[in-house]
Amino acid sequence: MQNLTLVIPAKKEAESLPTVLKEIKNLECKKIVVLEENDYETIESIKDFDPKIIFQNGKGYGNALIQGINNVHTDYLCIFNADGSFNPKELDNLLYLCQKFDYVFASRYLKNASSEDDTILTKLGNLIFTFLGNILFSLSLSDILYTFVIGKTNSFKKLNLKSDDFCLCVEIPINAKKLKQRYIDVPSNERRRIAGKKKVNAIIDGFLILYGILGFVFKK
Repeated sequence: MQNLTLVIPAKKEAESLPTVLKEIKNLECKKIVVLEENDYETIESIKDFDPKIIFQNGKGYGNALIQGINNVHTDYLCIFNADGSFNPKELDNLLYLCQKFDYVFASRYLKNASSEDDTILTKLGNLIFTFLGNILFSLSLSDILYTFVIGKTNSFKKLNLKSDDFCLCVEIPINAKKLKQRYIDVPSNERRRIAGKKKVNAIIDGFLILYGILGFVFKK
């Protein structure tokens, strides 16, 4: 796993991030945590750990990920949430599969997959946006909004990602498809958030993602 970097966006995750870093402490991979400069509580919470810390020069989930990706120098990278919902035990299989693909997308909706964190509203939204992505862009994915994604770093850096917000979730597979990059999706079991509050507002962010998808249509 020495050729892998975990990119961890961690806005206001003081309650969960220390537990996540403790869980992945013994993994032989690099860890990059992306924070806002004034997020003093989260910064203080991880003072006993030694990930590489990058401070955002902007705002938003997408902005954090783009900055993290641009600072990766290993062959592979994985987007890894700071809330404890991603199971690090799945990383070995994802990394193994990624040797034959540009990306491996984890999915909560394939056979033998599950989510302890989904609500009826978020699941419905995910399925609708996944359907739209498959119809409009022929993505052939089962869970377009799940950001547990591993990929070759060079492939990520070719995507020319622009979205500062949660639209980045859909921009990754859409741009990958446009570039004819290769990917698959595999079953994943999402865990319940350890602590703290969700950063996604199902209604507001849902409209932003819908607006983003329609915007990508006109950029075809």
